[in-house]
Amino acid sequence: PPRRSRKVVGLSKLARVANAFARRLQIQERLTQQIAESLWKVLQPRGIRVVLECTHMCMSMRGVQQPRAVTATRTELGWLPPEPGAYNRGWEQVGCPCGARH
Repeated sequence: PPRRSRKVVGLSKLARVANAFARRLQIQERLTQQIAESLWKVLQPRGIRVVLECTHMCMSMRGVQQPRAVTATRTELGWLPPEPGAYNRGWEQVGCPCGARH
């Protein structure tokens, strides 16, 4: 694996990055990718996984009117440990709302 970066980032900075990209009108999959690429460029980690859980107003206010409908998207960049079951554990760690195996 590549050399490990020694940079540390605070939780509030992650929220700022997410908010900066979320202000733009776009689809959630692109938003997830943009956040991952931005953090990848600045922090230069070996690997990065970004998972977004979003509530979409179009789902809760109009259309199907499901107020607790949550959509999760995920992007990975770089090298992450090749462990059996790591993909499903990643979803479990963030509490995937659908409860399904991905």
